[in-house]
Amino acid sequence: MESLILFDDLSFTYQGSQVPALKNIKAEIEEGKFIFIMGHEGAGKSTLCYSLNGIVPRFFKGNYSGRVLVNGEEVSKKKVSEMSKIVGLVLQDFEAQLFSTNVELEMAFGPENHCLPHLEIKQRIDKYLNFIGLENLRGREPSSLSGGQKQRLAIGSVLALEPKILTMDEPTTDLDPNGRSEILSIANLIREQGRTLIIVDHESESAIDADQIWLMKDGLLVRQGPPSELLTDLKNMEYCGIKPPSILQLFKSMNWPGSPLSFEQAAELIKKYNLTKPRQLRIDKEVSTNSIKTPFLTVNELGYIYPTYQIEALRNINLSIHEGEFIAILGQNGSGKTTLVKHFNCLLKPTSGCVLIKGKPVNEYSRPELARLVGYVFQNPDHQIFSRTVREEVGFSLKMFGESKKNIETQVAEALDVVGLSGYEEKVPFALTKGERQRVAVASVLATKPQIIILDEPTTGLDYKHQRNMMEMLKKLNKMGHTIIMITHSMWVAVEYADRIIVMKDGEIINDGPTRSVFYNEAKLLEASLKPPPIVRLGNWLGTREITAEGIVKELRGEIRL
Repeated sequence: MESLILFDDLSFTYQGSQVPALKNIKAEIEEGKFIFIMGHEGAGKSTLCYSLNGIVPRFFKGNYSGRVLVNGEEVSKKKVSEMSKIVGLVLQDFEAQLFSTNVELEMAFGPENHCLPHLEIKQRIDKYLNFIGLENLRGREPSSLSGGQKQRLAIGSVLALEPKILTMDEPTTDLDPNGRSEILSIANLIREQGRTLIIVDHESESAIDADQIWLMKDGLLVRQGPPSELLTDLKNMEYCGIKPPSILQLFKSMNWPGSPLSFEQAAELIKKYNLTKPRQLRIDKEVSTNSIKTPFLTVNELGYIYPTYQIEALRNINLSIHEGEFIAILGQNGSGKTTLVKHFNCLLKPTSGCVLIKGKPVNEYSRPELARLVGYVFQNPDHQIFSRTVREEVGFSLKMFGESKKNIETQVAEALDVVGLSGYEEKVPFALTKGERQRVAVASVLATKPQIIILDEPTTGLDYKHQRNMMEMLKKLNKMGHTIIMITHSMWVAVEYADRIIVMKDGEIINDGPTRSVFYNEAKLLEASLKPPPIVRLGNWLGTREITAEGIVKELRGEIRL
């Protein structure tokens, strides 16, 4: 079969850079195939996507050699507007893709520019708004949507073009697990229509249904092959900075036969070879030693209605948080997670009820006082970074609070040391990678030494290595005495780092407890459109107290006393 896409010795170096982003890429893709591209941050994945519709080299200038052929035509000789009719691209920075005044107009923009008939445009809007789950938000401004809803809208606006080739660069970073599954199920829709799908993503479990996986490292295409071959190649996965499937790690560590990539495959092998006997797990009602202490932060009957759209985002929230906890707040997009935590430092003011810190309403604290009690790191670090240098950014709050130059210098140095950015003082924040900008944002909050640090999706858009670095840093801060509250859609992050889980649905808390007990209650998670990672499902089925691959291995070997 003739290739739909051909990369013919493609190399590209961005203008002003000495390091090639792509090096001698040779590959081809047949029509109707589903290709999953994985690799570390800076591996060249996004650049490869940009080369498919001419953004590289037409918009992003640099040293370009080799060819990319789509439908037998050389992309670099075509206008981006011409290529948009063939290749649809969902950007990694999906917010940059949204600019219309409401959801429906955003969906209509592409088809209108392709001069489609009015009836056809309407049919496509209806079809894809329903597919991405935003049919009831037609009149909403994109800026008023949650991060996950914005990401769905960006995907929907490209789907509405019905391109022959759909390319999505990390399309599920801000989506809950159910939303991730729904978007990844797009592969079935694309296949049915005979179109080609290319997805860039970091989650190995999401790649199981692809026709081919491409592994990239430092601009090179390291390997290509079916998921059964590449996802079980732990050496190359690690080499390319990808988190290997936890279930596979467990089987390798236990020297069990087979290479399962899903819970179902693992359970079947365990039963077939009688590898171990599942046992009844008794989840005790664990009582926190904090329960006898006075809460540091208390939420009483909190309700909030967004005034512009009269949307009730929170209803009767009651919550107590103690010093030293590490809490993950989970829930589907639009469940009220961000709205809730924005009340903890007066970014939002309650419609009803109140929030107390040390028994005092948060609105009675001065801004400097509150900043030293609660620090907030936004979902997108670019929403809070604005200074010319890292030093100025991290020291800005301290300067506003009237700290001495010597104190500012000391506290900035301490904060940068904690986040691993010592030596970055004079660098321009916007020239840093996403992971580094995220760390700058954390450092700017940390410099004021708040008791509570709130992070909204701290691992979004980071590769596995940088996710680990970020979470180990937060673990370190927690051990230093800081209370950590994070909103996350990354289930493995919540499982491995949080000691308490709060689950939200439709503006209410529907479950709150120790991590093990919350993840054991799969029905309650499903009620919130969540599902545990495959390794946790396996632990639940086996009846283990541990729910990480490493922990389950130790428990099965008898190395952990129960």
